[in-house]
This record gives sequence, structure tokens and C-alpha cells, in this order.
Amino acid sequence: MKKIFTVVGARPQFVKAGPVSRAIRAADNVEEILVHTGQHFDANMSDVFFEELQIQKPDRFLGVSGGGHGEMTGRMLASLEAAMIEDRPDCVMVYGDTNSTIAGALAAAKLHIPVVHVEAGLRSFNRAMPEELNRILTDHLSALLLCSTSTSITNLTNEGIVENVFHVGDVMYDATLFASERAEKISTILETLDLNGTPFAVCTLHRAENTDNPERFETMLAEIEKAAADCLIVFAVHPRTKQRLEQRDWRPANVRMIDPIGYIDLNRLLSACEFVLTDSGGLQKEAYFHGKPCVTLRDETEWVETVESGWNRLWTMPDWKLPRSAIDEYGDGKTAERIVGKIQSIL
Repeated sequence: MKKIFTVVGARPQFVKAGPVSRAIRAADNVEEILVHTGQHFDANMSDVFFEELQIQKPDRFLGVSGGGHGEMTGRMLASLEAAMIEDRPDCVMVYGDTNSTIAGALAAAKLHIPVVHVEAGLRSFNRAMPEELNRILTDHLSALLLCSTSTSITNLTNEGIVENVFHVGDVMYDATLFASERAEKISTILETLDLNGTPFAVCTLHRAENTDNPERFETMLAEIEKAAADCLIVFAVHPRTKQRLEQRDWRPANVRMIDPIGYIDLNRLLSACEFVLTDSGGLQKEAYFHGKPCVTLRDETEWVETVESGWNRLWTMPDWKLPRSAIDEYGDGKTAERIVGKIQSIL
């Protein structure tokens, strides 16, 4: 039995790991060791996802959170290295672009354990973003690079990475299909927030580039206020953003601020909303999966096909590109099975 050592630590990784973990359990000759670094430690941002997405409880919880990028990544690196030495996995799988991602990839590479990167090849071409540096370094450490789109493959080719690179589709589409079906049956978020029959938009804002620069933060809040002039904004407030908002007592009309919500409830809101405002990479795509236009509160996006197809626009753009078109490259909802198949092939 081959062992896949999966590293997760932040909300987007929980979402992506859900369908892949289920596919591993259904596959032959592979088993998963699920390791939670602790990067997101609030119950609303962590524990609830394991329950809702039917992911096995982590085999290891490292409890590493807080501190600057260097401190956090260094502590994760040391803890993950020790765990890998003890567990002796056949490969290490990482998702996306967080500190947990680069720590897992670097620990594995130094131990000569093959690294599998899900969502390889994404580029915003903005190296001021910590996530961009994490993506680039992880891709150059990886032995198997699993891409959501052909654009990602082109990005890797331009950096000289051509071996064991595959287009498998977007595993977040798998997760959305699963969560949407459950949400229809069990979510009561629309009733709880008294939103039935009320047009509304979903909003999130959490990236350090938007929250840590006071001038930039004011600009983003002004953009949300502008949208609120025409539609109720349901703003799920990230803990970092909450701290910034409390410092300035921001309470605009027609903006309803709520605590972070689980993935099932989020999908119910997305299915019923008019549009989305966000600086989240994942939510840009989830809006598309639900057929909802998105305004991205960033100056660039790694998910360029959502803009090209007319479903997404940067906040600096005057309007969406029309007519809208489907994005076939995201796959058919069976990306998780293809990911496990590729891992089995290299093991």
C-alpha cells in the first residue's frame, strides 16, 4: 500500500482536499495520511470544513499558526520534516499557494520524497504577493504537476518545467458540485439571514495586500459601498479584516456583515445571490460554477480564463466582457479521480 502524505492548513485547501480524499479512499493500493498544519485554527475556518466536506479527521495536527511568514513557514517546515521522517510516505501532496504549501513541498524535496502539486502553474505575475512566490517555488520543487487549465501548462513551459505536467481540470468544481447538492438539502442560511426574496451580493475581503495598506483598504471599502448603493451586500468578514474594520467603526448602509461561514452555507448563498465581490482566488471560480458574475477586488488574477469568458472582471475594469462563454477546461467534476490516477501512475 502506497502512502500519500497530504498537507493542508488553510480554508481553500480543505475545500480541494475533500473530493481528492474521497477518491483516495475509493482507490486501490493507496492510502492517505492527512496532516493539518494549523495555519487556520479558528473553528469556523477549519474544523467545520472537515465535517461538512466529509473529509477524514487529520492524522496529525501540528498546531502551527500566527507569526510572520518566515516564522510560520519555518515552524511548519520543522514539524512537517519530523512527521515525514516518521511516517515515511511515498509522496507528499500539496494544494495551492499558502505557507503550508511551500513548507510541505520544501520539507519533502529535501528528504527526496516526490512532491505532487495540485493547481500547479498558476501565475498572477505579481511577486509582491506571498502566494505568487509560494506557487513558483512549489512548482520548481515538484515531481508531478497537476494543472487546472492549459494556461497553467504554458506558464510552466515558459519556466522550463515540462516533465510530468498534466492538465486534469479543476478540483474545486468537484467540491462545488458536492457542496451544492448538500446545501440544497441541509443549509438554512437564507432563512437565518432572512434573505429569501431579497436580492443580494456575496462579498469577502481578506488578502494582506488589501487589508494591511490603509489607503488600499479604504479604496476597497469604497468599492463595496458603491456596490451597496444598488444591492444588499452580505459581507462574510475574515478575522484579519474584522480587526481592521473595528479600528475604524465602518458601518455603511445596505452592508450586512456576518462571521465567516461554512462551505455548505457559502454555496447556498452563491446559488441565490446576484453577483460576487471578492479578493479570493477560489471564490472567483465558485461564482462561475454557480453562474454568477464576479468583481475581483485585485489588480490582477491568476484565473485569467474567468475574465476572458466574461464571468469575472477586475474592479479596475469598467464592465464584464460579453457575451459570456463556458470554461470547458475546468473539467467535468471528475478531476479528483484523475488526480489520484496520476499519483498512482508515478508511484
